[in-house]
Parts: sequence; structure tokens; C-alpha cells
Amino acid sequence: MRRRILLSMLAALTFTTVVLGIPLAYTAWQWVADITRNDLRARLDRMSVEIVSQEREDGLVHGTLDLRSVRPLIPPGGRLTIIYPTPEDAALRVDAGVSHLNDPVIESLAMGTSGSLRLEVPAGPMHSMQRQAVGAVALVALASLAAGAAVAVVTARRVADPLRDVAARAARLATGDFRLDSTRHGITELDRVSDVLDSAAVEIAGRLQREHALVADVSHQLRSRLTAVRLRLDELSTHTDPAVVHEAEEAMAQVDRLTAAIDELVRASRDENTADRDPVPVVVELRGVVTEWRHPFAEAGRRLILSGDPMLRAPVSGSRLREAVAVLVDNALMHGGGDCTISVRTVYGGPDREPLVAVEVADEGEGVSDDLAPHIFDRGFSGAGSTGVGLALARALIEADGGRLELQRRRPALFAVFLGNPSPNRSTLNTPTTTGEPR
Repeated sequence: MRRRILLSMLAALTFTTVVLGIPLAYTAWQWVADITRNDLRARLDRMSVEIVSQEREDGLVHGTLDLRSVRPLIPPGGRLTIIYPTPEDAALRVDAGVSHLNDPVIESLAMGTSGSLRLEVPAGPMHSMQRQAVGAVALVALASLAAGAAVAVVTARRVADPLRDVAARAARLATGDFRLDSTRHGITELDRVSDVLDSAAVEIAGRLQREHALVADVSHQLRSRLTAVRLRLDELSTHTDPAVVHEAEEAMAQVDRLTAAIDELVRASRDENTADRDPVPVVVELRGVVTEWRHPFAEAGRRLILSGDPMLRAPVSGSRLREAVAVLVDNALMHGGGDCTISVRTVYGGPDREPLVAVEVADEGEGVSDDLAPHIFDRGFSGAGSTGVGLALARALIEADGGRLELQRRRPALFAVFLGNPSPNRSTLNTPTTTGEPR
């Protein structure tokens, strides 16, 4: 940021220097030329007075023109040409000074009936003064540019460093670091942002503590109720009817899976850092979801298919991934049609086109209507009479692990979960295998 601010200020200074410096240099060049010509005109005026003073009553010069008072007015290296009337010649010409000049500066003066004067001087001294004037302007412009650059460096540091500190504080807040920072920078707007960040840190920390306490209480109550249900089911498992025993054992297995899922979700909620999490095999984690939902799909006359490379891994928590995909599978069962396919593959859509693991859940139903699609992940919004919580919860679970959940296709519906980078130890990331067997 400091570099951008500095470059922008230097660009503005350079533009201003060029826009003002060029006309100023031209003005200095012309000013020197005007000074030279004004000096020549002043000399000609004084010469004309001396010559007119030698005329008699008839307006003519009788005899030889006396140049003793005129010669001192001729600049060094200059040439003066005088044309004046005499009784013998109406236009007698007299030259004084050097005999020849190259590239002279010329000024003339007409004296009416008294004749005319022409004064020539070398242009070299004038051009030398012009170059000196332009050089002085250039030095002033460079000095102002250097001073402006120094001010720009100080200003860029003065603005960029506080901005970077405030951005770093916001980034730490986003990663769960709620420590207060008393540093202020003397810039009213940035100091107010720092005050707001401190207030936000206190508020967020308090809310997280309350939510963690609530999660712990709810999970405890759920485990207690599930334990009671399991005890009742355990009693049913001693029934004499084999069918009742089978259903009781299936229900107990479901209760055990639900209890394990609750415990894992509680542990995952307390561990928000996914950067150092060990990658898990995505297909292996999803096999449990397919096993759980296989029977409801079979009862509906549909199939649930899992495909993908079993070796693909992603740094996510297995519980969040399973619950999010379970929401998508349940959504496909309730609102979709035909077979439901869960595909795990590698895509290249991350930062700098880094590889990501994509979990795609698709069915063969009518898909998502155009009115529902923009709001499908909004909490409490539903177009089919449901609670409108499931998809919002699934997106929150995926985003908690640094991934994202999107509706990739409306008709038929296809939801895609994009997880973190695949394991770098894999040598077959570019060519993942795909199997289409029902699970």
C-alpha cells in the first residue's frame, strides 16, 4: 500500500512539474529575449536623440556625421547602420561597429524625415542567457520535485503503516484473536476504526463464549436424551420377536452414530483452526453418509451413488463434511428425483488456479426454480414448506473449514462443495479415478 500511495503521489508531482515547468521554461526563454530587445531599443532611442541633435533648421545633417557620442552606445561586437539625409544625398548610409555578423539579433528604429537606425548584435550572449534561465527553472523544478518526493515518502509512511496495522488487527480478529490493542496512530478516522475493532472484539468474544456454553449444554442434554432412548431400545432388543430385535438394533446403531456425530461436532466447534488440520480421505468420510441414506433412497425406488478417487484428501473436519453432505443428500431425497450421485474429484479453481477437492451432489429432478435460486442459502427461506435451515447450515459448516458451497447448476440441481488443497503427496491428482458402484 505504501508503494501505491508513493507512486500515485510521485506521478501527481511529476505531472504537475511537467505541466507547470514547460510553460515556465518557455516564459523564461522569451523573457531573456525581451530583455535583450528592450535594451537594443533603448540604445536606439538614445542614438536617435544624438543624431537628431546634429540636424540643422532644414532637417538635414551638413557635413560629416559625428559618431563619437553614438559609438559608446553600440554593444560589444555589434553593428550600427545609420541612414540620414544630407544636402548632397537624401539617404546617406554610415556603418559603425563590426563589419559582419552571423545570426544577429536585429532592432530597427525609423526617425521619419531624419532617417532610420538599424542595430545588430550577436545572438550568442542572448542564447547563453536563455539557456541559463531555462537551467535555473529546471533546477527549481527538480528541487520542488525532490521536496515533494520527500513529503510523499513521509506521507505514504504516515498513512500506509497505520492502515496496514489496522488491516492486520482485522485479520487477527477474523482468525479468532480477540486481544485488545491500545495502539493509536493520531489519524482520527483510523483511530475510530481501531476503537470499533476493540468493541467488536469484546462483543464477538462474549458471544462466542455464550455460544460455546450453549453448545456444551445442548450437547449434554442431547446425549442424556439419547442415552435414555438407547436404554429403552436396549430393553426392546431382548424381545422375543426377531423383527422387533432387528429394528431395535438398527435404531441403537443410529443412536450411536448420532451421539458420535454430536461429540465430534462439539469438538470441531472448539477447534476453529483448519490451517494445521491433517487432511482426511474425503471418499472414506462420505461412505458413512451413503450407508446411512441408502435405505431411504431404496424405499423411494432411487439409488444413491458415490464416485471418486478414495485417495483424495482435504484438510477438513470429517464431522462437518459429513453433516453438510448429509443435508445435500436429504435435500435431493425430499425435493429431487431419480438417482442421486455424490462425485469427488479434483478441480482447479483456487487462488492462482491451485487444485481443490470438489464434492458434487446431483440428482435427476426438476431442479431449482429461478425465483428460489438466489435465496436458496438464506436462513429461513424455503420454497417447499421446509424450515429453510438445512442449506444455510450446510454452507456454514463448509465455510467453517475454509471451503465454500455453491449451487453450480439449477436444472437438474447440482450442488458443489469446494474444499482445501488436495494432499500434495498424491501423484495422481490430475487423473483421479471414478467409480460408479452404488453404496
